[in-house]
Amino acid sequence: MTKQQANWSPYDNNGGSCVAIAGADYCVIAADTRMSTGYSILTREYSKICKLADKSVMASSGFQADVKALQKLLAARHLIYQHQHNKQMSCPAMAQLLSNTLYYKRFFPYYSFNVLGGLDNEGKGCVFTYDAVGSYERVGYSSQGSGSTLIMPFLDNQLKSPSPLLLPAQDAVTPLSEAEAVDLVKTVFASATERDIYTGDKLEIVILNADGIRREYMELRKD
Repeated sequence: MTKQQANWSPYDNNGGSCVAIAGADYCVIAADTRMSTGYSILTREYSKICKLADKSVMASSGFQADVKALQKLLAARHLIYQHQHNKQMSCPAMAQLLSNTLYYKRFFPYYSFNVLGGLDNEGKGCVFTYDAVGSYERVGYSSQGSGSTLIMPFLDNQLKSPSPLLLPAQDAVTPLSEAEAVDLVKTVFASATERDIYTGDKLEIVILNADGIRREYMELRKD
């Protein structure tokens, strides 16, 4: 039994993997479409990516009832914000809202592990990574889910995000072009699918840039 199989939880009826990469003028968010419980695949066509605003997209792994409840709550609070301010939330504002929402439930937390990606007010790509109780950080790239232990070393090797302790501070965005980032995401998922039983079937990729949002798909292993 592999490490990924041994760590299975009865609440983790999704598993899978999510990845986000921020660039100078784009953000790439990707997730596989397999939902499974243990060795049982419930569906091969489940999207783990949710559009929260025009410039904010969230990918989530974990217990799907909690993920759906979290998405509905964020959508409701974003609607209230739009009525009050007559504009949509920026991605950094949405990141703070998600952190507050998770922290509010810290004593009975949402069993969801999220990455939030989008464009900030300057048009730069931004990625925020979270734990289950709302602690978050703006990074150049991140991964969550059962395959993250396989994906993050690969991304670290390829992208080498600068330390936040460097002075003067350096941008967290990655040096890759948009096409290179998409190719890297496809490569890491093809690799993770070979080792993680909860990741597979199909890869959904969402690309945000100044022109808007577009989606791409790639087939993954189905066994």
